[in-house]
Amino acid sequence: MARHAFDAVHWYMNEVTSRLVVKTGIPSDRHHLGKLILHSLQDDPNFVTQIDGATGQSETSGSVLDRSIRCAVSLTNMGLKKGDVMVLMGPNHLDFCIPHNAALFLGIMVACTDASLGVNELKDQFHTTCPNIIFCQSAKTTDIEKALSLSKIDAKIVTFDENNKFDTLELMLEDIDDEVVWKFQATDFDPEDTVAYLTSTSGTTGVPKTAMLTHKNLTVLLPYMWSNFSNFPTPTKMVIVTSPAQWLSAGFHYLFSSILKYTRLQTSAPVTPEHFGELLNKYKPTYIMISPTLMTTMIANAKCDFTCFECVILVGSAPSQELVEEVKIITKTRDVYVLYGMSEFSGVITQHDYPPVPGCCGRPAGCVEIRLVDPTTKEDITEPNVTGELWCKGPSVFKGYRNNPEVTKETLTEDGWLKSGDIFYRDQSWNLFFVDRQKLLLKYRNHQVSPMEIEMIIMKHPGVYHVAVTGIPDKECGDLVVACIVPKPGCSPTAQEIKDLVKESLADSKQLRGGVIFMRELPTTSTSKINRTKLKELVLTMPRE
Repeated sequence: MARHAFDAVHWYMNEVTSRLVVKTGIPSDRHHLGKLILHSLQDDPNFVTQIDGATGQSETSGSVLDRSIRCAVSLTNMGLKKGDVMVLMGPNHLDFCIPHNAALFLGIMVACTDASLGVNELKDQFHTTCPNIIFCQSAKTTDIEKALSLSKIDAKIVTFDENNKFDTLELMLEDIDDEVVWKFQATDFDPEDTVAYLTSTSGTTGVPKTAMLTHKNLTVLLPYMWSNFSNFPTPTKMVIVTSPAQWLSAGFHYLFSSILKYTRLQTSAPVTPEHFGELLNKYKPTYIMISPTLMTTMIANAKCDFTCFECVILVGSAPSQELVEEVKIITKTRDVYVLYGMSEFSGVITQHDYPPVPGCCGRPAGCVEIRLVDPTTKEDITEPNVTGELWCKGPSVFKGYRNNPEVTKETLTEDGWLKSGDIFYRDQSWNLFFVDRQKLLLKYRNHQVSPMEIEMIIMKHPGVYHVAVTGIPDKECGDLVVACIVPKPGCSPTAQEIKDLVKESLADSKQLRGGVIFMRELPTTSTSKINRTKLKELVLTMPRE
């Protein structure tokens, strides 16, 4: 049955936000994330809003509400206010959302930060975000203290767990008068101007930048993620969060699970295939947003029943159509979608009708204007099936990169268009097809070569687990194409097999003249994307076949 993207989520959000505005009398509150979360938690206090799959502990909306308000009151008593910055570092335990919600109530900017970063990386992050308060695990406090000292920033440290030196979250929540909690009201501010999230984004380059996303940016765009659902509230029963807390794909659910009233299944333990399998077998989550790389790993190694999923969203990188079809088979659901998004656009940019067109990322979401622009001439491309850089415009375009006006100017045009840096083409119906990152295109003599196109071919080899294609500089030819292969366990594909596969499928300009390199793993960025910069360095020193 054919099906188009549906407006039910927008009807529901209009109902929720209208009731909020009637309560507060402030029309702009419909985009105030803090007030929306506060209102939604109050609306159904007995709803089980979060579960930590590692411990089996769960928590209701009423409990989350009480603890979040107490945290907000405590933050206010410390002198924190709108425009200050809170860094959150930790696993997806039940405590993580408490300061997160409290910050949004008060207009404090939330910077969810990778807890695995070392001292120098943290120093660079802190230099950009300029935190006033940091919540973390006690094991990380030594590195944080060193990083704060190096960056010459004075920030209060609070730990989620017990320690002998710093205040804990539990201590913050004590001795707050119940009447103060009962009378609490979120801070009034302009959601269009007030930053909610400071999101680290590095793409494939590994160079960190921090995107500023406002309350309105996020409230306008995130409902479009649910445009294929028709029942609200509770469009799906339970969402499993496999992303680390610092990823925006985890943030989507910290922001909207209480508003849409679905249970958020998270885990404070590492998401290994074994643990992933345990979570699926025990809790039967119905929805997952996951990277193609992680999904490939779970399919190969997790011992579980995938048929609990009613909807699977693949994001973060371009999956092969073979992976999409495999996911449909093992989940026994037709609702498997590939979406394209950017942190700088506050999340997803596309949405799908059903059935989705094979190989496409969907069509532009309803709040998105797009253009395909010739990278050289900067002229609009008006014909289908012609590649160009995707430019986007709309109310979800980010406010800019924090403390980085030069890069902001390079990314945003004066009239508000966001340059994605990604090459696409479209069909007659404006279905968008991802080609590659503009900066990653290789040049062999006078030909542009897409690494992703070659990667898709190589992934058809039954012995290939992961692949990344890059180039080796050559004075005469420009780039010699080289394939880096991670074999599947127990498989031993040969370099000649890989070369023959590419030769049978692609033009002469795309052949593996740089050779084939077999690796145990591919270098990745903090967001688990392939670190193309590091890969280029590695291929110059590793043996090639």
